[in-house]
Amino acid sequence: MNIIFHIDVNNAFLSWSAIDLLNQGYKEDIRLIPSVIAGDESKRHGIVLAKSNISKQYGIKTAETLHSARSKCKDLQVFPPNFKIYKEMSNKLYEYFLTYTPDVERYSIDECFLDLSNTNFLYDDILELAYKMKEEIKNNFGFTVNIGIGNNKLCAKMAGDFSKPDKVHTLFSNEIKEKMWPLPIEDLLYIGKSTSLKLRSLNINTISDLANANLNTLKKHFKNQTTFMIEYANGIDDSKVISKSGKNKSISLSETLEFDTNDKEFLKHKLLIMCEKIGANLRKENLYAKTIAITIKTNYFKNYSHQKKIVNQTNNTMELYKNVLDIYEDTIKNYLIRNIGVRVSDLVTYKNNQISLFDNNNSLEDDKIQEVLDNINLKYQDLKIMPAIFYDKNKGN
Repeated sequence: MNIIFHIDVNNAFLSWSAIDLLNQGYKEDIRLIPSVIAGDESKRHGIVLAKSNISKQYGIKTAETLHSARSKCKDLQVFPPNFKIYKEMSNKLYEYFLTYTPDVERYSIDECFLDLSNTNFLYDDILELAYKMKEEIKNNFGFTVNIGIGNNKLCAKMAGDFSKPDKVHTLFSNEIKEKMWPLPIEDLLYIGKSTSLKLRSLNINTISDLANANLNTLKKHFKNQTTFMIEYANGIDDSKVISKSGKNKSISLSETLEFDTNDKEFLKHKLLIMCEKIGANLRKENLYAKTIAITIKTNYFKNYSHQKKIVNQTNNTMELYKNVLDIYEDTIKNYLIRNIGVRVSDLVTYKNNQISLFDNNNSLEDDKIQEVLDNINLKYQDLKIMPAIFYDKNKGN
């Protein structure tokens, strides 16, 4: 049986800043006073990145302006972010996780997945282990975490979000109906805002509603994604914990932009170029991707990612790009983007096509065209032949 931990630092930026300030001799623990971590107002970056629990009681919210936050609490203390410290703290925590298992995947700067499936012989009681790790982190590092435990990544992350802070929760396969199904549809991992609104318009309001929905009826609205959505609602997820040591477990490409932007066409073109490079890498290794993700870092260095299962595993550039566009809106939103990337995972050496009567499936033909282009570009190395879409508006070239 798979045993997956999802470990998430509680209020990471504020907690890590508090520890750093205390180490420097600061007299107060900013976690215990009305305080926020926020950008520089003089550079128009005066946005709340993190807040103490006391600040939350004043109604202060993440991503609101400092001007608005101060209007709610006159005694509010404001501290700048220290991303160097955040990275150091994140690295220390990652190294600590490696003392328990080599299978650790960094999901973001303040959360990781741990695969403990092959360590059952080392630990008699997994729940007892989770509490032990939680207390060790608190005592050795000075901050708290939430630990979610499940039989897959989806359930582990869902469990970790049940209630905070400083908690351990489980969501095993036999607990899904009791613990997960009653939750509102917005709480289901990988279901974005636009998708949840569409589901509610179809009278699917809870995870249970989606889990028991008619596949063919929903396919009219969500096409090939329907199967995965219903699987997620039933707690089914076969994605693997991707550790650094795993050969060819994932391929990713990202770029730090010259300027922060939310120009959608510019960002889409960047993603297109990345899909072309990742696709070429996959084809060179004779690999096919079953999962694709967009990763972003905002101008405040907050990391986000959104992933999608690919119905027909692929290494075709345009197929990768089509799947990226499917998750684009739920990922990018209105953030100012500093860094953007694409990651493919669940890599396999074979391809199976599930052909639908309702879809115009030209996959084999597209693959043949892609192969011809790759062969020409390989033979004439100074020549680069790509579909015309790559040259539209000359963005990102």
